[in-house]
Amino acid sequence: MSEALSAAPTVYLETFGCQMNELDSELVRGALVTLGYRFVEDWRTANVVLYNTCSVREQAEHKAYSRLGLIAQRKRAGENVVLGVIGCMAERDGKDMFRRYPQVDLLCGPGELDRLPNLIENLRTSQLLGDDAPRLSKDARSALAGNKSRRSTTLSAADDNLELLDLSRAFEPVDPTTERRSAYVRITRGCNKFCTYCVVPNTRGAEVHRPPDSIVEECRRLADAGVLEITLLGQTVNHYRYVHGSAVGSDGREQPQVGPGLAAFRSTSTLAAGLRTTTFADLLGRIHDEVPHLRRIRFVTSYPRDFGIDALQVMRDAPRICNYVHAPAQSGSDRILKLMNRGYTVGEYEEFVHRVFDVLPDATIAGDFIVGFPSETDEEFEATCDLVRRVPFKNNYIFKYSPRPGTVAIDRFVDDVPLETKKLRNNRLLELQTQVSQKVHEQWIGREVEVLFEKVRAHGAQPRETDPDDASSISHPASKNVELRWQRAKPQEGTQLIGRTQGDLIVAMGVTDESQAHRVGTFGMARVYAASPMILHAAPVSSA
Repeated sequence: MSEALSAAPTVYLETFGCQMNELDSELVRGALVTLGYRFVEDWRTANVVLYNTCSVREQAEHKAYSRLGLIAQRKRAGENVVLGVIGCMAERDGKDMFRRYPQVDLLCGPGELDRLPNLIENLRTSQLLGDDAPRLSKDARSALAGNKSRRSTTLSAADDNLELLDLSRAFEPVDPTTERRSAYVRITRGCNKFCTYCVVPNTRGAEVHRPPDSIVEECRRLADAGVLEITLLGQTVNHYRYVHGSAVGSDGREQPQVGPGLAAFRSTSTLAAGLRTTTFADLLGRIHDEVPHLRRIRFVTSYPRDFGIDALQVMRDAPRICNYVHAPAQSGSDRILKLMNRGYTVGEYEEFVHRVFDVLPDATIAGDFIVGFPSETDEEFEATCDLVRRVPFKNNYIFKYSPRPGTVAIDRFVDDVPLETKKLRNNRLLELQTQVSQKVHEQWIGREVEVLFEKVRAHGAQPRETDPDDASSISHPASKNVELRWQRAKPQEGTQLIGRTQGDLIVAMGVTDESQAHRVGTFGMARVYAASPMILHAAPVSSA
């Protein structure tokens, strides 16, 4: 190990955006800790500052850019600090970011994160050498997929080392200093759908599916380390399909492979002839059966049109797979959905919803909506409102459309819906969703639910500052989201344990005193006695 790494610099890592970024940050953290780095909570004291960025939302980018300015101030004050931008924003903007933000030292795209430790080591070594160090070129300070991000052959998906990053993380035990008992596991990365508003296919590349044996092994090792709940991740998680025997390494182990196009999900006849195939339903069943000490299995995000009855049947028959589906609708207008290149109609989306509840009557469903997409009329927005009224969404992500560089929409469509109109539609849809969420939550009053407790809150505790644009639109499972949703609810009297049901409903359960904090990270039964749009209020179920 070099002197630069053995000096064990401190690292501050901040994550913007989705669960994929959260997982990427976990992988980066694990890789750097293994090399001796120490993570700190204060960016002002770190030797290395990393921002894991997102290009999907304009607001997330603005936050990241503002952080760059803060580190620039440290550098102007003469401090030696390595500033790295990783993730989708780095991949999209490329090396031009070095020109626009000269304080940035390194760039690393989401498809090259295995190269990040070497980039940091090179820069730290250069800093230690001072004026005697040769100036590092932009190539030596960046790891970007560039035009390699859209791979064209199945075998070429095995050329990168991201699978090694996933597998190495699988061997890391849960941090004994925390009560975290949930973890993400990536089953696919990238996307083949090309929705016109989305930059992900270009920043994260083609859809690549991991070998099922590797996924099951990662889940098993996480469960052995104390993880109780795993969320399987993919941009379109139900598009997972692995054809065995088509991508095998020199060691005989199966390798990641590029996923099939959308046509492969329109008919079972498109399955590879003569080759064994593991579908998403098969994978769910394997994890459930082969990792029996894993208490809960979740997955996000689902593509509604191709969510097969086979996956729903596995969910019905496997009690530890959560009956929760997050499937973005995006709009209630067929014309807008076509402009978005979503690949389904409103009717097909509703057929999917009916299919879910036919097989899983107790299921909960959440989604995403974009308001103010180019040329959206008042009538088309009203159609979106009507869809929200018809579908029992427990909650939704609701966003105002903003043109994103690198997307088809920014070049093809004029952003002609005024900002004030977008704001009004956003607020109105949020208000409507609040009413729908209230009705969904009220259906659970009087029922007993199993809760995984994740937080403890004493009466009078002050909430942290939150992003108002994210309020009441969180739907994915993670302790961070529990924190955010809890802040939107009026606290009850006394100490509260905060947790989630199998259906991702947030529960606040009263306890006698703060000594109950030992129950964080455990399961318990609670009886729901009241409901708000965001929270189920419950009492402990007596063990007598």
